[in-house]
Amino acid sequence: MQFIDLAAQYKHLKEKIDKRIHDVLDHGNYIMGPEVEELENKLAEYVGVKHCISCANGTDALQLAMMVLNIKAGDAVFCPTFTFFATAEVVAYAGATPVFVDSDARTFNICMLDLENQIQKVIAEGLLLPKAIIAVDLFGLPANYPELEKIAAKYDLKLIEDAAQGFGGSINGKRACSFGDIATTSFFPAKPLGCYGDGGAIFTNNDEYASLLRSYRVHGKGKDKYDNVRIGLNSRLDTIQAAILLEKLVEFPTELLARNRLAARYDSELTGKFITPLVPEGYFSSWAQYTLISPHREKDMAQYAEHGIPTMIYYGTCMHQQTAFSHLGYTDADFPIATRLAKEVFSLPMHAYMK
Repeated sequence: MQFIDLAAQYKHLKEKIDKRIHDVLDHGNYIMGPEVEELENKLAEYVGVKHCISCANGTDALQLAMMVLNIKAGDAVFCPTFTFFATAEVVAYAGATPVFVDSDARTFNICMLDLENQIQKVIAEGLLLPKAIIAVDLFGLPANYPELEKIAAKYDLKLIEDAAQGFGGSINGKRACSFGDIATTSFFPAKPLGCYGDGGAIFTNNDEYASLLRSYRVHGKGKDKYDNVRIGLNSRLDTIQAAILLEKLVEFPTELLARNRLAARYDSELTGKFITPLVPEGYFSSWAQYTLISPHREKDMAQYAEHGIPTMIYYGTCMHQQTAFSHLGYTDADFPIATRLAKEVFSLPMHAYMK
């Protein structure tokens, strides 16, 4: 059994994906070819925003968002401690300070109460300028954007949606990657919508942000690639990856339904045996992972392994526990829920092609 069966997906889509790849090989426009713009248009339409700007990977998508929002030294950016390293890494890389926030015990996403406490604490200390919130759509479930948008407005903060795992999720019909000032996603192969290499995208309704993003991703270009008006990155999505994603995007709604059917089956079999994931009313998850909570994680994972069933831990180390952020002086007592989750969560196989 595969934890994520990319081979089964490719077998199902092989003829269409192969044709798309051969089309690129025939026209030879490997960088920023026509499939890239076609994909951006279709992604923007799917999400329901004005602009989609593709890039080299999900981490670059977040870094480009930091650049567009002028996040810099002296700024505080609030983000969950229970997440993948890239969420906080880009904040530090910009010279700003990540301020970590505890988790909601049932959704795994950023805790609204602790977020506001951390914002007020930074304001009271007066050492950093509160600048932005990065909310993560962990395991495929969108964060609580109705409340996040209220908090961002209350404290005049920019709101960034890190939907690396959340693409395809929604709240009351409003799709992931359409929340906040800027949203980002990843097309890493294991994501709900993944390519066969690295890839990412940024989404926004802001025309100025979109123009800056298109410049920043190509060395800060102006009227052409030899007119460099700002310092940027080399962060373009390869045409072949765009071609692959175009065919996967067509199949994506069907795969989402299959993932949700599998999650419902898991729920029916495992509720009462474990703490199963919560999807609040009005929310729809893309199920990047199906994650259980168990105080006996190692024993449970061993029992699954005995039956040939792979399991994974996302994530065993919180951001406040990372060596790279030890200088911030946090302890596990600062984030009791996230610290417990890191010790107790494990995920089961989740993909659209489960037998």
